[in-house]
Amino acid sequence: MAIAAAAVIVPLGVLFFISGLVINLIQATCFVLVRPISKSTYRRLNRIVAELLWLELVWIVDWWAGVKIKVYMDPKEFNLMGKEHALVIANHRSDIDWLVGWILAQRSGCLGSSLAVMKKSSKLLPVIGWSMWFSEYLFLERSWAKDERTLKSGLQRLSDYPLPFWLALFVEGTRFTQAKLLAAQEYATSAGLPVPRNVLIPRTKGFVTAVSHMRSFVPAIYDATICIPKSSPAPTMLRLFKGQPSVVHVHLKRHEMKDMPENDEAIAQWCRDVFVAKDKLLDKHIAEDTFGEEQLQDIGRPVKSLVVVASWACILILGTIKFLQATALLSSWKGVAVSAALMAVVTVLMQILINFSKSERSTAAKVAPAKEKNVNQPTGNGQEKKD
Repeated sequence: MAIAAAAVIVPLGVLFFISGLVINLIQATCFVLVRPISKSTYRRLNRIVAELLWLELVWIVDWWAGVKIKVYMDPKEFNLMGKEHALVIANHRSDIDWLVGWILAQRSGCLGSSLAVMKKSSKLLPVIGWSMWFSEYLFLERSWAKDERTLKSGLQRLSDYPLPFWLALFVEGTRFTQAKLLAAQEYATSAGLPVPRNVLIPRTKGFVTAVSHMRSFVPAIYDATICIPKSSPAPTMLRLFKGQPSVVHVHLKRHEMKDMPENDEAIAQWCRDVFVAKDKLLDKHIAEDTFGEEQLQDIGRPVKSLVVVASWACILILGTIKFLQATALLSSWKGVAVSAALMAVVTVLMQILINFSKSERSTAAKVAPAKEKNVNQPTGNGQEKKD
């Protein structure tokens, strides 16, 4: 991390991690004291508390970096967002797709109850991973033999969730890179599948399980197509922390859960068909640099995240001043050394968060040999399992 970047990132990191530890403590207290008495009350409280942390990252996108997110969606479908439970599927194009989802959830009023299926290592991330665990994110090991029961039980627990929630599922199983696209194309050619150009071949087991277990209490599937226009640099966590803007285009389409097929293989094929259509939609975007002006929705830039960050900053500054006055920490070399060590820890934690989001760190995809050409083959897609 360059010195100039660190001068910006470290103060933001201090604010995020100290406020985050406070949030984690509140979440842990509610988990121990409230959840055993009333799970519904715990979820309502945690929704509010978690949002106080996640709004800090929304602020970085909205106000610090000034990232513009343009949403293309039918107006009637747009008005339903945040008013119903929804399963959200999307292509995994950039390092901050999960943050784009948070932005849309925040605009819809359900940021605190936005959930996702994540890799198991995510819950070990200090502050943000712990907060996700308290918020009932679903953590998988990327091994279906181990994950099937975990996923089914996690989905079933959501059946009595008291407020509208979104559950995000990146069905490609990993972030898009050119190496992974090449592997997916080679596999598709060998297996007789449509050859993708802008997406990877979806893994359908998790999606089929989600639909099968959620169709009774989740009324809709939101299909999100994310693309970066040619005129904009790709957004990354490092660019966000450095205050560098980008533009992200999102096309959203709502599907009624009641219209989904009943048969597992038919559900899997529906998912594959959606990604074939998504691939064509991305072709159109690449050619025109837009999803169509007639569907552009105004999602605004609410001041709520700005108020939250300003409040946290005031609390942290006043608390630091009081602490330094009471301890005279910086009046000795020992105190200076302790402070420097704390700054170093924050720097390392921020570097971990930035590196964790980088798609370049994903292992190159490997092609699985196709045993036969079968367009209905439900598993194995030539993509590796490690993100």
